[in-house]
Amino acid sequence: MCAALIGGMDRLKREYIDTAKRGGVKLKVFTGKENKFANQIGSCGLVIVFTNKVSHKARKEVTAHAKANNIPVKMLHSCGISTLRKALQA
Repeated sequence: MCAALIGGMDRLKREYIDTAKRGGVKLKVFTGKENKFANQIGSCGLVIVFTNKVSHKARKEVTAHAKANNIPVKMLHSCGISTLRKALQA
């Protein structure tokens, strides 16, 4: 499965990817500093948004893209590795 992570911390980017890989998920990480990343998400099976680390505009852009492409979205306030693990398990 492929998933996209929006938000999070730059310093944890490698750990997000490694954690997802251990769970059998290919993860695309966008920490929120990229421009127009909704088009780069593509057709993932899941979009995870860490809401405390992303702007309202970015959140709206991602949810609109996901809704248009029938992609489930999980919005979580925390941005830790354990939060990502729980989001990928459920």
